[in-house]
Amino acid sequence: MLKAPLIAALEAGGTKMVAGFARGPDEILRRRTMPTLGPEETVSGLVDFFRKGVAELGPVEALAVGTFGPADLAVGSATYGSILGTPKRGWAGVRLLEPLRLALGGVPVVFETDVNAALLGEVAWGAARALKNVVYLTVGTGIGGALMVDGKLVYGLGHPEMGHLRVKRHERDEYAGHCSFHGDCLEGLASGPALEARWEVAPEDLEVGHIAWEIEADYLAQACLNVLMIAPPERVILGGGVMRKEGLLFLVRERLREYLRGYLAYDELAGDLSDFVVPPSLGGDAGLLGCVEMGQGLLRKLGAE
Repeated sequence: MLKAPLIAALEAGGTKMVAGFARGPDEILRRRTMPTLGPEETVSGLVDFFRKGVAELGPVEALAVGTFGPADLAVGSATYGSILGTPKRGWAGVRLLEPLRLALGGVPVVFETDVNAALLGEVAWGAARALKNVVYLTVGTGIGGALMVDGKLVYGLGHPEMGHLRVKRHERDEYAGHCSFHGDCLEGLASGPALEARWEVAPEDLEVGHIAWEIEADYLAQACLNVLMIAPPERVILGGGVMRKEGLLFLVRERLREYLRGYLAYDELAGDLSDFVVPPSLGGDAGLLGCVEMGQGLLRKLGAE
């Protein structure tokens, strides 16, 4: 049996970078996690990791990067592979893809958002396996969203920015909002930094019964509802560090049921929504493995041309 192609993969997050060499979920050969520091230090560390990996494992067939954004995903653009106007200090305009491609000998590359990568990983090997209509929301340092319709990721002029959806303020929430662009958008009210700024304690240290989680669930349920009314998915995956809080997923499901009020008569929305709003089954490997799927998908495409 032929081995799957070896892919150099990078999940580039706002808090940490997860780089690796892998063929699939059962064959992750190398992995390194490092904090996302300044661009020069971070990119230098990634280049070093990839060069050493090739020296030990041999050449890879493609490089796939899933990055925080906004990012330029337009192949052929003068800034393709770059971070755009991000609030991440020092990173706006950074050319992330090119130095990594050169470190690997100029292999074929694919550049996507980190949440699109995570969605592709879950469709290939995880909680959305074989589904064609899926939403993935990641709630952490920021909030990102990916939407797949009929087996294809959805774009417009650029990639979706679901973290900046407008949501109705909870009646018990007086926090102004954390987003440097919009204040009280979804990310400004429900991201990890917004929780910490509002309650003056790290989200993981907020007790389970704290009012914070009722408010958080309300905003995330509104986000799910908004997507349901635009392009109803077969499943919604909620990932990211904030979603690891015990009981939060249950609260989101309950609040979403209340917001639906029996509207939308899809079988997937019957019952307690435990099969509809789910966590990522690949856990912390969703982004990295999504990049592997992206790289192998690129090679399949190139082979068919």
